[in-house]
Amino acid sequence: MADHMISLRGVHKVWNPGTPKALTAIEDLSLDVAPGEFVVLLGPSGCGKSSLLYLVAGLEAATAGQLLCDGHPITGPAPDRGMIFQEASLYPWLTIADNVSFGLKLQGLGAAECKQRAQELLVKVGLADAADKRPDELSGGMRQRAALARALAMQPKVLLMDEPFAALDIQTRAKMQGHLQDAWRASGASVLLVTHSIDEALALADRIVVFTARPGRVKQIVPVDLPRPRSPRDAQHIALHQHLADLLADEVDRAFLEQESAA
Repeated sequence: MADHMISLRGVHKVWNPGTPKALTAIEDLSLDVAPGEFVVLLGPSGCGKSSLLYLVAGLEAATAGQLLCDGHPITGPAPDRGMIFQEASLYPWLTIADNVSFGLKLQGLGAAECKQRAQELLVKVGLADAADKRPDELSGGMRQRAALARALAMQPKVLLMDEPFAALDIQTRAKMQGHLQDAWRASGASVLLVTHSIDEALALADRIVVFTARPGRVKQIVPVDLPRPRSPRDAQHIALHQHLADLLADEVDRAFLEQESAA
C-alpha cells in the first residue's frame, strides 16, 4: 500500500446506522490511486460516488474498512487533501486573490508570500486579471477556476472534485477541463473526480472506476490509454465510450427502479 497515494480496503458506509432510515451507500469497496494519477468515478445518481469523496476527504467516517492517504490512516480533514464541490464555495466578502491565499494565511505565511503564491496560481488557471475582483463579479466558470487555484494553493497530494463542472455550459465545461488538466500536470497531485458524464470521464481520466447502483461497489475499472488532448472522433475513444455506456446501462436502470419503488 505504501506505493499508493490513496488505498481503500473493504470500505463500507451506512448513513443513519441503527435507525429505520439506515441506508447503505457503499459496500465492500477497495481501490488504489497512484501518485499523480487522475481517476474518475463514474456511475448513476445515488451510487455512493460523492460519499466516497467525503470519506477520503475525512469529512465523514467510514462504517467499516481501511482508508489510507500516503500510507497514513485518514482520520479527518488535512491539508494534504483538497476538495472542490459543485459550487465554488468562495468567500463573497474576499477578493479572488484573498480567497486563493486564505488557507496559506491560516498556515502563518507572510503577506508577501501569500500574494505571490496566489498570483502564480491565478496565472495558471487563467485568472491573472481577476485577482482584485470579488466572486459575484465573475462567471460560474471563473469562480470554479478560482476554487481550483485555492485548492492547489495548499499544495495537496490529493485533489478531490465532486462534479465541479456540472452547472457549466458545454463550451465553458470543455475549457475548464483543459485548465484542470494543465493545473493537475503542474501540481503532480493525484485526482479523484466524480462525474455522471462519460465524455468528461474520457477527456480527463487515466482510469475510470464504474460504480454499480446503490450500494456502490466497483463494477469495473477501465484504463484510458489515449494520448492527451483526446479526440472524441478517435476510433478507440468511440469504442471506449460505447463500452462505458454498456456498463452503465443496467446500473442506471436499477437506480431508477429503486427510486420509483421508494416513491
